[in-house]
Amino acid sequence: MWVAAIQLNSTPDLSANLARAQAFVEAAASRGARLVALPEHFACLGSAADTAAAAQPVDGPLVTRFRELAVRLGIFLLLGSFPERTPGKARPYNTSLLLSPRGKILACYRKLHLFDVDLPGAPPSRESEFTHPGDEVVTAALPGESFTAGLAICYDLRFPELFRAQVGRGANLILLPAAFMVTTGRDHWEVLLRARAIENLSYVVAPAQWGQPVPGHRTYGRSLIIDPWGLILAQAPDGEGVILARLDYERLQRLRRELPCLGHRRLP
Repeated sequence: MWVAAIQLNSTPDLSANLARAQAFVEAAASRGARLVALPEHFACLGSAADTAAAAQPVDGPLVTRFRELAVRLGIFLLLGSFPERTPGKARPYNTSLLLSPRGKILACYRKLHLFDVDLPGAPPSRESEFTHPGDEVVTAALPGESFTAGLAICYDLRFPELFRAQVGRGANLILLPAAFMVTTGRDHWEVLLRARAIENLSYVVAPAQWGQPVPGHRTYGRSLIIDPWGLILAQAPDGEGVILARLDYERLQRLRRELPCLGHRRLP
């Protein structure tokens, strides 16, 4: 199965972001991608106020637009994340949706781990002040394909137990959209993604944000597609664009047979 990861430089401008995201999805599909993945905050990347203003329910116009796009192009489509407004919640979720080629919502994942961090040389981050945390591990089989996806978002990457829980539910493909900061991305992004692929013997597709959407906030980019042995199949350069790679299910099965560590796990 051919997959594509889209790298964007999203801004607070919802309308412009959606138009640009759609154009890149169409370009990826035209190159043969069966699964296309957008990055975290593809719909809006800006201040807490920008996020709140862009928030929509799952049945709102944003999701409807991309459900129709998935049907028209006949692809699986990962909406990396958007601010999801829900009744009774003062703050939106940071939500990722996996859509089928028929426009069905196969999975709805709400970011579990929120980025509340103070790093030298970077502005303080308090994602929990404007985002409500999720509380579920989410996986979904891709109808007609041999892959089962586990969904995660950005900071989740630092919590390996989440991905082992996904594998326990059948996942062999990790979808991890992100907006990693430059401060941590240049040292940790590739290392952690390759580690998650290796330790779970799973493919990893990680579309990312690149650029500076607001003053003082720089995202790292370098979107990646990685195989179960930790080999990089595709990596995005700086700037917006699309990367593609082929996921080989027979290779994945062979690697899991030859190195059966997933069945050797022992807990005290």
